[in-house]
Formats: sequence, C-alpha cells, structure tokens
Amino acid sequence: MVAFGSFDDICSRVTLAVCPLVGSTSLGSDATCYSRNIEIGSALIFQASTLIIDIVAVFMTIIMIYHIKTKYTAVGRKEMVMFFYLYLISIVLDFVLISGIIPTSSVVYPYFTAGYLGVISALVWCLLLNGFVGFQFYEDGTALSLWSMRLSSLIIFGLTFFIAIGTFENIASLKSSNPIGVFIMWYIFNSVCLGIYLLSQIFLVVNTLDEYWPLGNILFSAVFFIIGQVITNIFSAKICEAVKHYLDGMFFGAICTLLAVMMVYKYWDSITKEDLEFSVGGKANVWEVKEAMADEDFAPYAQSTMGTFPYQNQPYHTGNPYGPPPTVGGGMPPQQSPAHQQYPMQPQGGANYGGGYANY
Repeated sequence: MVAFGSFDDICSRVTLAVCPLVGSTSLGSDATCYSRNIEIGSALIFQASTLIIDIVAVFMTIIMIYHIKTKYTAVGRKEMVMFFYLYLISIVLDFVLISGIIPTSSVVYPYFTAGYLGVISALVWCLLLNGFVGFQFYEDGTALSLWSMRLSSLIIFGLTFFIAIGTFENIASLKSSNPIGVFIMWYIFNSVCLGIYLLSQIFLVVNTLDEYWPLGNILFSAVFFIIGQVITNIFSAKICEAVKHYLDGMFFGAICTLLAVMMVYKYWDSITKEDLEFSVGGKANVWEVKEAMADEDFAPYAQSTMGTFPYQNQPYHTGNPYGPPPTVGGGMPPQQSPAHQQYPMQPQGGANYGGGYANY
C-alpha cells in the first residue's frame, strides 16, 4: 500500500530516478526486481530495454515537431512545439539517469534528478496551458501567449527543482526521509494538471466541433498514460519476475507514455486546420478536379454580352489590347469584369489570423 508522501513502497517495486535519493535510510530505496543490465566495453548500462524505447521516442518527437512546424497557420502551433521540446528534454534526462551514465554516487546526480522532476512538472503545466489556447482567451502565437507560457513553465520548473534539491540535500525543513514535497509535485500536482487538461479538451470538442471524433484521440491518450503509470508503479516487480529480469514495468511504462504523447499530437492535429492560401508547407497541396466545366455553362453569358460593344464593327484601338470598353447600357457594369461577376471575391481564412479550429 502506497503511503502518502513516501516513496518506499513504490521504489520497492520499480527503480525510479528519485529512488536512490529518498527513503527511510540514507542509501535510498532499491527495487526487489529490475531488468537485466548490459556491459558495453567497461561501462555497465542499466535498463537497456527502456533505453531503446527512449531512443525511439526521441526520433518520434523530432518527427512530430517537424510536422507541427509545417502547419504554418494552425492554431497553437508555437505553443504546442514548446510542449514537445520539453518532452524531448525529459527523454534525454531520463536516458542519462536510468542508464547509469551519471552514477547515483555522483555529486551531480541529485541536481540532474531535480532538473528531471522540474522538467516533468513544467511539461504537464505547458500541456495544461496548451489546452486553454483553444478557448482563444487571447490570440495564439503572440508575445503574450508565448511568454506567459514560457515564464510560468519556468516558474514551475524552478519551484519543483528547489523542492527536490532541498529534499535530496536535507536543506532547511526538507528531509530526504520524508519527501512529501517531491511526492506532491510528482504525483498530485502533475495529476491535477493532466486531469484539468483532459476535462478542458472534452468541453472544447463538445461545445466547438460538429463531430466528436477527436475525443477518441484524447481519450486514448489518457488511457495509455494511466495504463503506463499503473504498470510502472504497481506491477513492475511482478512483470520483472515473470519474464526473468529481461524486462520490467519501466519498459512498458515508457511505451505507454510515448503512445500517450503521440495521441496528444494526433488530437491537436485533428482539431486544427491551416489556411491553404497562406500555407507554404514542405509538401505540395494536391488539388483534384472533379469535373470539367462544359462550354454550355458560358453560353448564357456570351449571348447576354452580344451587341453591347458600339465599336464591334470597327478595328480595336491599338492602345487597348483587351478590346473596346463596355457601355453602361450593356450587359455588365463598367467597373467589373466578367471574371469578377462570375467569381466574386470571398473572405479568406477560417479565423482572424488565417487558421482555425476545424468544423467537421
């Protein structure tokens, strides 16, 4: 049973980056079962299977960032890119911490771990703010939107970092034997942010879009994330024993977290659209002509303009390559050309700034 504010029970089942730094003993807490290590040269690499997923996650994140950047007029493009940058940083930090590249005995290990916890909290906070971008309280992509997200995420990062490093180093009233501050930021704060984000997106889809297909994406994301956390924090030791130390819960937790983040991207992509007129993306727009317009469609217009030119039996004036001007008594206004009459000007863009949320 997990005790509030204690990592002892959790760390007895799974080897989290924070486990060597907190616990009832000065040596931290160790898992009873963890995946096999591999030796590369003279280096011992921990959690090799999880590291493979981290490498895949890095490449997938780079691909998603690229596709987001090519949607030049999509709502919240710059804000969403910020979320994926933070996720990319968290993957790199997770890689160096759980692999043993930075030994747990190193003097910098507590600082890297505190930084990792801070990035995770800033990550979920950034995702929460991305959820409010869709409500258009202020225009996305502006200095107000971007800097408010950057500064507030930096504040959350700093707050979590100082709570964590104070706990690890037993500064002031913070104690590694009672890491309640770290527990609150890691489990309570992050869970509340993710819960608010999920509810806000359900409300946004139900009240804004004509169809509810995007709900499937965001709900799948929530399901993947919950499954990953349950496997990591509860069933890791049982999985490890069942497969004879080849894998543990961290492997499946990393997979589920990656799938959850990919579904967040898919959800954002499904509710945004870009204005084709202003899009200069990396891929060309393919236009399909359904059917050719028949010549008879122009016949009424051609007949209505016959005989309206007083100079039709005279040579055209050499200064006007388009023929004589129409008279006011003819079949068309003097200010408008036939092209303007047949194809009137239409307002461009789905929103005030070019893009918009898709109405299915």
